[in-house]
Amino acid sequence: MHDDRRLTEVRLDRFLRERIIPAIYSRSIPLALSSWEVPGEPVPVMEALRQDFAPQEHGAPWGRPWSTTWLRLQGDVPTSWGTRADTAVEIVVDLGFSGGLPGFQCEGIAWRPDGTIIKAISPRNQYIPLKLLGSGMSVDFYVEAAANPDLSQGWTFAPTPYGDKATSGNEPGYRLGRIVIAELNQAVWELQQDIWTLSGLMHELPLELPRRHEILRALERMLDVMDPDDVPGTAVAGRAALAGVLARPAYASAHQLLATGHAHIDSAWLWPIRETIRKCARTFSNVVALMDENPEFVFCCSSAQQLAWIKEYYPELFGRIREKVKSGQFVPVGGMWVESDTNMPGGEAMARQFLEGKSFFLDEFGVECREAWLPDTFGYSAAMPQIVKAAGSKWFLTQKISWNQVNRMPHHTFSWEGIDGTRLFTHFPPVDSYSSELSGRELAHAERNYRDHGRGTVSLVPFGYGDGGGGPTREMLAAARRTADLEGSPKVLIGSAASFFTRAQAEYEPLPVWVGEMYLELHRGTYTSQANTKLGNRRSEHLLREAELWCATAAVRAGYSYPAAELKRLWRLVLLQQFHDILPGSSIAWVHQDAERNYAAVGKALEAIITDAARVLLGTGDRDFLLNAAPHERQGVPALAVAEPVRAEQPVSVTEAKGGYILDNGIIRAVVNADGLLASLMDYASGREAIAPGQFGNLLELHRDTPNEWDAWDIDAFYRRNVVALTEARSVTLERDPRGESPDAVVVVERLARSSAVTQRISLEAGSDSLSIATAVDWQESEKLLKLGFALDVRADRSASETQFGHVFRPTHVNTSWEAAKFEICAHRWIHVAEPGYGVAVSNASSYGHDVTRTIRDDGGTTTTVRLSLLRAPRFPDPGADRGQHELNVTIRPGASIADAVEEGYRTNLAPRIVKGAHGVEPLFTVFNQGLVIEAVKLAEDGSGDVIVRLYESLGERSTGMVTANFDVASVHTVDLLERPVAAPGVTPGRDSAELVLRPFQLVTLRFVR
Repeated sequence: MHDDRRLTEVRLDRFLRERIIPAIYSRSIPLALSSWEVPGEPVPVMEALRQDFAPQEHGAPWGRPWSTTWLRLQGDVPTSWGTRADTAVEIVVDLGFSGGLPGFQCEGIAWRPDGTIIKAISPRNQYIPLKLLGSGMSVDFYVEAAANPDLSQGWTFAPTPYGDKATSGNEPGYRLGRIVIAELNQAVWELQQDIWTLSGLMHELPLELPRRHEILRALERMLDVMDPDDVPGTAVAGRAALAGVLARPAYASAHQLLATGHAHIDSAWLWPIRETIRKCARTFSNVVALMDENPEFVFCCSSAQQLAWIKEYYPELFGRIREKVKSGQFVPVGGMWVESDTNMPGGEAMARQFLEGKSFFLDEFGVECREAWLPDTFGYSAAMPQIVKAAGSKWFLTQKISWNQVNRMPHHTFSWEGIDGTRLFTHFPPVDSYSSELSGRELAHAERNYRDHGRGTVSLVPFGYGDGGGGPTREMLAAARRTADLEGSPKVLIGSAASFFTRAQAEYEPLPVWVGEMYLELHRGTYTSQANTKLGNRRSEHLLREAELWCATAAVRAGYSYPAAELKRLWRLVLLQQFHDILPGSSIAWVHQDAERNYAAVGKALEAIITDAARVLLGTGDRDFLLNAAPHERQGVPALAVAEPVRAEQPVSVTEAKGGYILDNGIIRAVVNADGLLASLMDYASGREAIAPGQFGNLLELHRDTPNEWDAWDIDAFYRRNVVALTEARSVTLERDPRGESPDAVVVVERLARSSAVTQRISLEAGSDSLSIATAVDWQESEKLLKLGFALDVRADRSASETQFGHVFRPTHVNTSWEAAKFEICAHRWIHVAEPGYGVAVSNASSYGHDVTRTIRDDGGTTTTVRLSLLRAPRFPDPGADRGQHELNVTIRPGASIADAVEEGYRTNLAPRIVKGAHGVEPLFTVFNQGLVIEAVKLAEDGSGDVIVRLYESLGERSTGMVTANFDVASVHTVDLLERPVAAPGVTPGRDSAELVLRPFQLVTLRFVR
């Protein structure tokens, strides 16, 4: 046989494009249009419907960036339309869509005149069935059209002014397309779905497989039997020509795909939060409308915050969602407040993501999510398995690791082991997408890509347009029906995520194990971009700690009214900012401006709460008291207590040396040279020099930072090849308290980083074990990376970085591609490098990005260099990212153990809080082991007044000790993160205390019943 395959394929493509698709709507008439442009921010529906609508021309330009235009659509349906069984009347609304995806351009939502939602309008979902209008054969409804600009720009990563309302301009961005009443020919539409499924499958099958050619010839017969001049009249015959190949069952051994409806909606990204709220309404209204027509359709929704918005702003839609949850079609998953970043949020914040998320789903729907659902987050902390299990969940899903640049994960279904030994059943959908269309290409890829064949037979495929929302479509459901049992294709079954996990877990034992973090070999710049957002997060986390501690203490000690509702509101606002495109710094300027305003409001509210609680606790007086919220003693004040601080008596000695200064407090000795570099750092306890011979600490380095793509997200390894060491200081001066009241010393260093002025205050406090460096920068660079480094005389084969409720070790060598890929790593409050018997800790107050390298010197010694990434200056999606004033605080502690590093991290992030009062306050709890760290003290969520204590083993070793309450207690219980009774190994509760024998990094939550 002659090979005419390509000729037939080209013929098919043109026939589909020019004949079949235009015939789906065989008749149409335009609607009468009128409009009202909202002068500012979006308004509620009932306010919009009260406005005067002016006549609107078809095809007219509309929509300045980020504006909203309301359209009124009116007309009458011809009486003969929709009378046949295979036809239906629909309204087709094209707002001027480009060929791009839904969610990244203009979009709309249709409203009835009574203010109820119909469904959304988007590029691949432009129809509204007449029956949904509820108005017989007349048409009268409204479309709320959002002129959101397309910031994706084809993913060219070019700078754009559209991410800031102030720079986005006033020119219309769109032109109205076809807005008509149309008659849908069901047979033609079904034929299109047949062709799409079969053609997609055919192109994925090997040429040598007979099935590919069988499908091609069936499609050819379809083309032959159809009349191009009468597609509606011959569509049934065309479908009959394809019926045979569509009826052929799948291979018995075909991979099985459980498809669950999904719409990954970024809670902010290339749009502000205010637009995300409307995106949720659009997507969820589409989903509910699809459910009404397709009872087999199941959709999962992962973010409690998004449903809380619907409850607040769209209560009628929320009621419909609640009914669909009851029917099992709309399924809450994930159990988190938002799909947060997992690298940077602190331990307590990560716990609260699950506490707030799961509690919302339980309270509103009576549903407990058993899976953590983070398809798009940029890597996964090794602490996650324990936190997920502590929240009462047992499964984990992500897709993002498929984006790795270098190494491929060896499994798609496996057991993930965290830092404390907890294991979690985990799945990566091999479809490598969280926004599948169920195309032939995607289904074939999922089957080929699955790495656990022979042990597992099923994987998950989330389908529906995502990122900017949109969700599943009727075309996707049609594809699912056709591929349920189709030769050459995996078998597709629609169901819930829980049904997948239950089935996969039952069939696959024993599971392979992945130990430790799941590091994403991409998006490493997210540890540094948008420094002010990161500072706001870190500061808010610690203010929340203080507020809860002092409010709980005041409630127990003085009958203070615990502000539970306000604290919950503030926690939820902070949790929202931890979404995986806000805290990582990968959103438009508008989003980060909102975040900084939110953090300022959070800070103001929490400072007021702390002040009020302190007033109740301390009484009225003029004595100075230190409120020590740290889990360690500070200035003579016990952990979690209030007492008068004890200042060190010996002042810091300062000696001039060759244009620099020597600072000495009797504990450590630091030499700052004439260039403002740290030439020496020694602790008297060990007598060792921490700085490597001939090298320096406090070295600022400026790198070129031009990643290949994903500017705000990525730091590529070649950044290291272009570096300027900022060794020249403009001035190095000494600053002492002119009144002689402070025993501390400060060396002030001024220098330039290209066009950016840098002022560093290097200070040593009396009695301190560490040297502090506060770096103030007026950052005016573009596409540059500013690093702060310390070259240490330590032979460290690994670094320890703080993560949630513990720390993670990473090799300093690059023996394998896995280690080489980790050239930028995340640490929370501290990073520690050590050789046996000696270590150095570097702590920070707001930085997360670090790198640790090692070199062998000519003298045979090893230099381990620890560097913090202070600032970046990417141009996309925010061309002004990070420009302006910043202060970044760092400490370095020589001769430090891991325990010292933990203590230093808390000291750096909990600034001394001195308050006037009459008397001190005994701590609510005493812990007899410095390795057991209390992370949170709060009152119980149920309003009982019971006190909740969350603590963890911080040293990575088996630790024993006791937690004792210093107030009247009736009993003590172990509970989970939702404060429900749960067994906890190694914990023996007593009447007012608990004995602890904890494994490394074990997390424990205790309830002290008052």
